[in-house]
Amino acid sequence: MNQLEALEAEAVYVMREVAAEFERPVLLFSGGKDSIVLLRLAEKAFRPARFPCPILHIDTGHNFPEVLAFRDRRVAELGEQLIVAKVQDSIDAGRAFEDGPSRNRLQTVTLLDALRSGRFDAAFGGARRDEERARAKERVLSFRDELGQWEPRNQRPEVWDLFNTVVRRGESVRAFPISNWTELDVWRYIEAEELEVPSIYYAHEREVFDRDGMLFAVSEFTPSNGSRVFVERVRYRTVGDLTVTGAVRSSAGDIPAILDETARSTLSERGATRADDRTSSAAMEDRKREGYF
Repeated sequence: MNQLEALEAEAVYVMREVAAEFERPVLLFSGGKDSIVLLRLAEKAFRPARFPCPILHIDTGHNFPEVLAFRDRRVAELGEQLIVAKVQDSIDAGRAFEDGPSRNRLQTVTLLDALRSGRFDAAFGGARRDEERARAKERVLSFRDELGQWEPRNQRPEVWDLFNTVVRRGESVRAFPISNWTELDVWRYIEAEELEVPSIYYAHEREVFDRDGMLFAVSEFTPSNGSRVFVERVRYRTVGDLTVTGAVRSSAGDIPAILDETARSTLSERGATRADDRTSSAAMEDRKREGYF
């Protein structure tokens, strides 16, 4: 068994364990590379039966159109149930309030409401420990209290991959089957499994502008506000809200080139391309404590 096969086996084990121990799991899907891998792992874990959980997407309303189109096509191919929880609905209901161009932080309210409404006690997510320092504190099973909040000091030990799955009424877990994967592992798996990913992961020409050293796509949600607009050959290492997700200059038009580029990179994909993680050194941890992914 090679490294990739071992990682796959571990992830499948986690998914089956969570499905067996919890009453109402759900699988979080963004249309990004990590959640695409998560869908394939769910196929490996549960096919030929249907998934024991619906698929949930938290839609900020500021998504890349290429990603939304991919999301709908991929879920339709699987024939599984897709639940779309919209941040705009949270805003309209007075549950969330916009205080800037980014809706990333508002996703937390929408997510917690969707989990509560569906009575989901476990949510599969595609987070990896190598993404960001707060992610590195995560266990495979991340326990959340009755308010859906995360306290890193109250997490349970996971000795020899043995998981304590007992939760009280109202508590829940986020399950991260690919916690031990790296960005390079994800792309190697995408290559090995011949998985389709949204076109924005590959190098393409796009109108962009520079803001604080990051390249942002020109769109109705990200006006240049006087910054010089130019055409650059770029790709995206991570998929998120258009207003906070930057592109990187790249000529990588296929997976072998992406593997080479990723292997040479000295920054994680979030560190290189996510403006919301730059607001403070503890930005991600603060959001996670509130109930973020």
